[in-house]
Amino acid sequence: MNVTKQNNGPIFIVGAPRSGTTLLQYMLRSHPRLSLPTGESHFFIPLYRNAEKYGDLSHLENVRAVLDAMYRQSAGFLDTDLHGVKFDVATLAEELHREGRSTMPAIIAGLFEKNARGEGKVRWGDKTPYYVLHLPKIVEWFPDAQIIHMIRDGRDCALSFAGRKHDFSVYNTYHAAKYWQQYVEVGQTEGRKLGDNVYFELRYCDLLADPEKMMRSVCAFLGEEYSDSMVCFQKSTDPNAKTPLLKKRLQPDNRYKWKTLMTQDQISVFESAAGKTLQHCGYKVITDCKPLPLALRGGYRLHNKIVTSWWNFTKHFVKAD
Repeated sequence: MNVTKQNNGPIFIVGAPRSGTTLLQYMLRSHPRLSLPTGESHFFIPLYRNAEKYGDLSHLENVRAVLDAMYRQSAGFLDTDLHGVKFDVATLAEELHREGRSTMPAIIAGLFEKNARGEGKVRWGDKTPYYVLHLPKIVEWFPDAQIIHMIRDGRDCALSFAGRKHDFSVYNTYHAAKYWQQYVEVGQTEGRKLGDNVYFELRYCDLLADPEKMMRSVCAFLGEEYSDSMVCFQKSTDPNAKTPLLKKRLQPDNRYKWKTLMTQDQISVFESAAGKTLQHCGYKVITDCKPLPLALRGGYRLHNKIVTSWWNFTKHFVKAD
């Protein structure tokens, strides 16, 4: 496929959690030009919301304060997931200040660009799923950004949430459906306003079914030459990785598991809450998607709040003990 443009702007992979964003992250970072850290940054939006508190960023001490805030937010990411640069606040602050990085996006870009150069790459990216809820802010800071929105069948996401319920505070199928629906609908609504040159939707099931075809489409969107290295991506070596499939070859059957693993009641509940969104994304439903009674919906919401509060209380109690 011929590439008709060259864009060195940042790439953001976003989407509902458990939608295949980490798989795409590893595939893209295996491209010879593209650098994506192996974790999730999480600090962009907190810095956006609190940008004014750091004052004039032409002053070295304020640049250092920004880097300190990044570290308080995402120490694990900055210590272990940047493979081309060491996150040393004093050294980085001096270098970024000397380079004239005097705005928040310029400081962030400077960090990621240094990481890219350290990896021998020329273009940087980031995978943090929840940024899908903040696309206007991302594009405001990075006007040349390109965004890939990963979408997975929400019923499969619900199964995956169940396996990590404490991570996402999702304790019933109804809440899982509304959680997934929010991420998908906000991402689609805001993303499609940005235009086809900025925003691209990729379904996880399509990526697994024909990885080369879909990665060629991704490369065409990004203005990059296709490379087989993305399909034969470098596997994760992290023994504590929460996505075990990253240590294996692509698993085409890792989709539509809900058909055999969800009960009929769970399917009915999910489709009652988010069936229209499933259909809008091209997924077939097997029920009439009739909304649940108001009282039952309220019961599911209350149940999720109670279990979340109890888990948080228990967690803190155990730590204190």
